Amino acid sequence: MPIANMLSITTNPFLSMMIWIVLLLATLYFARKPFHRAVSSLVKIIHNAMRLTATSVLSAEKKLARRNREVLMAAGLQKAERLVEREFDRINSAVVRDLANYPYLQRQLLELTTRLDEDYSSGADVPPSLPNWRPIIESIAGITHTGDSMVASMLGEINRTLTEQHKSAIDNYRKSNASRYEILRKMLPVWRKVQKNLNDVGNAIGNLNRRAKSIDRYMDEYEQIRLQTDKAARLLSSSSLTQFFSSGLFLLIAFGGALINFNIIGLPMSEIIGGASYIGSYKTSDVAVLVIILIELTMGLFIMESLRITRLFPTIGSMDDVMRRRIVWTAFSLLAILAGIESVLAFAGNRIVLDLGAIGQSMPKIEQNLSTGMIPAVGRMMISFIFPFALVFVVIPLESFVSSSRTVLGVIVVGALRLLSFLLRLIGNVGYYTGRFVINLYDLLIFPSIWLEGVLSSSSTNKQEAAENPYHAGAGISKEVIDTKKVGG
Repeated sequence: MPIANMLSITTNPFLSMMIWIVLLLATLYFARKPFHRAVSSLVKIIHNAMRLTATSVLSAEKKLARRNREVLMAAGLQKAERLVEREFDRINSAVVRDLANYPYLQRQLLELTTRLDEDYSSGADVPPSLPNWRPIIESIAGITHTGDSMVASMLGEINRTLTEQHKSAIDNYRKSNASRYEILRKMLPVWRKVQKNLNDVGNAIGNLNRRAKSIDRYMDEYEQIRLQTDKAARLLSSSSLTQFFSSGLFLLIAFGGALINFNIIGLPMSEIIGGASYIGSYKTSDVAVLVIILIELTMGLFIMESLRITRLFPTIGSMDDVMRRRIVWTAFSLLAILAGIESVLAFAGNRIVLDLGAIGQSMPKIEQNLSTGMIPAVGRMMISFIFPFALVFVVIPLESFVSSSRTVLGVIVVGALRLLSFLLRLIGNVGYYTGRFVINLYDLLIFPSIWLEGVLSSSSTNKQEAAENPYHAGAGISKEVIDTKKVGG
């Protein structure tokens, strides 16, 4: 039976369709409140679930952010302590180096000052003392001149004696001045030595002042970190990000060098171990080369830890000096042995290529990548020998990368949790307003039934109000007229 015949209530299709529409509207109208309650309950469940989940995620984000701040402050506090400790060590070294001989320097300056004082006293300008001729000349000048030749001869002798005495006094004065000038000339190197010693003392004191200013600055930073101020947190966070990216760049460079070294010694290692041997899906020769490089990195780590340059393993740094010195020499010896082995492998690789070319085997890739001359062979040997020692310094950016990655990962996870909380709240609000939209759309589809309900409800309300209030405007009787009739009766 066709569906059209099943839906036909009367012989008129239009009338049947209108009856079905009325029945459908009536059914939807009677199901309106249950539908509203079901949709409202569903969207409330979704909204509350998303809101509670977002609140939990936001709480976890706040806890993680607080934990990240504590870790950041602890790392910054440890770094500040290391800087202050290093500056105190430098000040101690400067004091021992520059001011340990300060008593000797003080005694030397005192001796030089005494010598200068003595030389200065010796170089004083004292006028020469002339014989006591003045009373004699005055008494002779009082003698009355009578033209006696004996008196004239005596006066001439006196004149000659005075002239000789005057000449002798001038010569003595010049000699004394020359000796004083000589003394002053000898004082010049002493003055220069005193000036040099004073300059050394001034430089030592200036160095100590600069170190003291550095310590003051580090102590201010240490105090800011200890108080956990926002400024210190921002500075430490930016410093961690800078260290993360810079150390990551250096690690990429080191990885490139390791890859080059891997390719240099990979061929001779495959000839030694055998190219048919596999560990899982990897060649045993490749795994062996990787193990050698990792052992070199480990030896470099032991050297840096023993020298207290890095602090990835505090146990090594806390050992006594004798034990740390033994570890340094042992690791350095093993590193030198591995460097020699890599150099020999690089040379063997060149010989292998020559031998394979001599017997006529076709190895186009190796012929393209490896030259067979002496200069390239020496270059590969030098690279293989130098690389293990250069790998030692990779430990420094590795420590910086490891220490800063905790902060960077914490920041990334905090951002991800914050974004997840926002998305959960967004989903909850979208679900809530979608339910409201569905309810309004449902009411829009059955608006004739709702309109009819409003009309009927309005009519019944008007009748009820008219029955309860005889003065209703719809009754056509004013309150004043009724009151007049009551008074007249």
